Amino acid sequence: MMNERTYKKLHEQFRLNGISYSKEELKEVAYSFVKEGKAFEKEIGDFLIDWLNNESTVTVHTSGSTGVPKPIVLRKQHMVNSAFATGDFFNLKPGDTALLCLPVSFIAGKMMLVRAMVLGLSIDCVAPSSNPLLETSASYDFVAMVPLQFGGSFNELDRVKKLIVGGAPVSYKLKKEFLIASLRTNVYETYGMTETITHIAVKPLLAALVETDIDLDVFTTLANVKIATDDRGCLVIDAPLVANETIHTNDMVHLTSEKTFKWLGRLDNVINSGGVKLFPEQVEAKLAAVMENRFFVAGVPNENLGQKLVLLVEGIPEIAALKEKIANLGSLKKYEIPKEIFTVDAFVETSSGKIKRKATLKKVAL
Repeated sequence: MMNERTYKKLHEQFRLNGISYSKEELKEVAYSFVKEGKAFEKEIGDFLIDWLNNESTVTVHTSGSTGVPKPIVLRKQHMVNSAFATGDFFNLKPGDTALLCLPVSFIAGKMMLVRAMVLGLSIDCVAPSSNPLLETSASYDFVAMVPLQFGGSFNELDRVKKLIVGGAPVSYKLKKEFLIASLRTNVYETYGMTETITHIAVKPLLAALVETDIDLDVFTTLANVKIATDDRGCLVIDAPLVANETIHTNDMVHLTSEKTFKWLGRLDNVINSGGVKLFPEQVEAKLAAVMENRFFVAGVPNENLGQKLVLLVEGIPEIAALKEKIANLGSLKKYEIPKEIFTVDAFVETSSGKIKRKATLKKVAL
């Protein structure tokens, strides 16, 4: 059995939509996708053509959630190393089934294809949607989704054994709904970025599916990943098998061991209100219990506090009723209660659906 960890060969058990291909045959399929396929198939075709050429690198683009999208050149061998790290962590075996339901224009979708090609998975491809499992009746060993897809797929998730969810934190509301649904799918949140070739750490979503003594707030790193914090309290990642250089992030974390950490929030988003540091992501996790619409909190200039905490809500909620719900939310500390609530017809988003906080905040007349 072919098990070389190289991008130059296809695993003999690799299947695309149920069919086995040689490299040359797969190139023909890729060209066909580009020429005659649907929009999502064109993206698949474009990436396969890049992957199957004689170059040792591919160019990918960041999502643009924390800045302007930018091109990044990745080594194919690093992508293979990432695929094997995921395969080892989740015990994926040749012949296991997988579903590609993410856009291949970004790294997460690309890596589902790479995992299939080098690990020998049988992968089906469907158009990205809020409930991609409706596009197929098959069952799968391994699937990757964004939180929107995860939330939209509850009625179908019994057909998935292992699911990784990334691209954005999974909200408190989604976790609660998942618990109520009593689903048995093993779901993991992931931590990573384009520069680390998707995830370098994962954590289980619910204790019901794993050992009860596992801390659900703690991410565990994959093999060959070293972590530290810098003088800002932000995560520093040393992963030589997937990245040429040490990566300094803007994610504030608390290290719980050499291999584990708690994610606190983005340094870019931290609010200093009256000398108290507020992590919007932590406040939002508490607010989610009473929120129906999409929302986020932010800090705006204030003469007395330096910054004051405000809540931005998408759509037109009943403000008075919402204020009452927030006031009665026992989990919020006094300084975590938003001083004002603003509404926006529609949030500004990246092409991958992530909220652009700063751009959205500019839409509000403060």
